[in-house]
Amino acid sequence: MKPITDPKVQAAFDGFPKEAQDMAMALRSLIFEVAETTPNVGVLTETLKWGQPSYLTAQSKSGTTLRIGAPKNGGCAIYAHCATNVISTYAETFPGLDQIEGNRAVHFKHSEEIVPERLKLLIQHALTYHL
Repeated sequence: MKPITDPKVQAAFDGFPKEAQDMAMALRSLIFEVAETTPNVGVLTETLKWGQPSYLTAQSKSGTTLRIGAPKNGGCAIYAHCATNVISTYAETFPGLDQIEGNRAVHFKHSEEIVPERLKLLIQHALTYHL
């Protein structure tokens, strides 16, 4: 797993409730895995946006930002910019399989709900959104 080099990002992950930390790190790993295996994405920038670990294609400008958060009602979530169709396309592709929050996020209450085969498509769509 790629180490976290920004102490502020590490502090954000450390601040998640214990039950959300493993899920958040699994989502982080998936984001980096997809970025490394998707042409034209390039190196990701890991930073904080709105206090959440965020992933930008700052070098290539190929995609839209993804964020990882711990919602107040528990669990973990992956967020995409609400003005994009990243979440809505995912929801249409896999209807009824995940807890979707509008065009903004996919929520996970338990780690078993994180299905890499599906989420990789969401992540790839976000990281190549501008291509």
